[in-house]
Amino acid sequence: MSTTSLTPGTGSLQPTLEQVVTRPLLRKKRLVFTILISFLILCTSLLLGFHAYIAWTLARPHIDPLHSDPMRAVGLPYNDVTFPSLNGSSNLDGWFIPGKSDKTVIFSHGYGGNREELWVPIYNLARELHLQNYNVLMFDYGYVHPNSKRIMTGGIQESQELLGAINYIKQLSSGPIYIWGFSMGAGTALQTALQSGNDISGMILDSTFLLNPDTLYHNMKQVVNVPKFPSLPLVRLFFPLLNGVSLQEVPYNKVTSTAYPMPIFFIHGTEDYKAPYGMVEDMFKQQKDSESKLWIIPKAQHELLYRAEPKTYMRRTMNFLNGISSTPLQANLGIPSSL
Repeated sequence: MSTTSLTPGTGSLQPTLEQVVTRPLLRKKRLVFTILISFLILCTSLLLGFHAYIAWTLARPHIDPLHSDPMRAVGLPYNDVTFPSLNGSSNLDGWFIPGKSDKTVIFSHGYGGNREELWVPIYNLARELHLQNYNVLMFDYGYVHPNSKRIMTGGIQESQELLGAINYIKQLSSGPIYIWGFSMGAGTALQTALQSGNDISGMILDSTFLLNPDTLYHNMKQVVNVPKFPSLPLVRLFFPLLNGVSLQEVPYNKVTSTAYPMPIFFIHGTEDYKAPYGMVEDMFKQQKDSESKLWIIPKAQHELLYRAEPKTYMRRTMNFLNGISSTPLQANLGIPSSL
């Protein structure tokens, strides 16, 4: 019987020492690479998702429901009214408070608010305007209604809605129309004046907010301390993708550089952390109308200007309106008319 012995040849499948050492290292490198890539993808997804969320919520602010009405709040009779925007893409609801003249003041509320603007407080202003014989229109912008699919557009569609309010008043009266705007409602009033300045006889702009890259980033930083890059470009990128309208459509450069054909009373606070007052000072310098005014209130905050100096605020605003109207009246406050 013969015995055959098997000896390993040159083609042996057994791993070499080098292979035994390097294979685990390669597996570890692949694992580390996979983990790093996964972590990078996760961080990128979180970064993009966070800024997409900001862009989404920016266009859909929380709005409290109405708490009262002119009759319950300050005893003023009013009519419920509905009218379309100028471009017909939205219908607006509001209150019309009739006065004893053909002069009308339209209130333009700010971002995140409605026709009440309780923190202003707007009912007090409506009551004083009524005492001064003005008609008053208070209305909600289209994005306010809870069942509306309309989003906030930084004044792009809102200016069409304010033009609709002006058209509604023109159907009721041939008298002068004044706009009293707050925050983004003031910025919307300026955008509206670019389109139909001849229909507006004057404006009072309280805490003017204009949605431009600087104010957008300024407000983002009030919520979370994010770097300007890449946060601002990402939000501006996602806004049109998610909302169908681009913030670049807001004509902020034209708004801030225009000399408007009507007198404007700019009112702002030095401690306005949502809309720095320097922008308003620059806009006031552009105005050519000799009846335009600027009032910077020390230590006053955004849209809390009335509360900072209520008597002076009421006196100055009413004297401004009465001064530019055809039938001046003294504000019913028992206060001298001089500013």
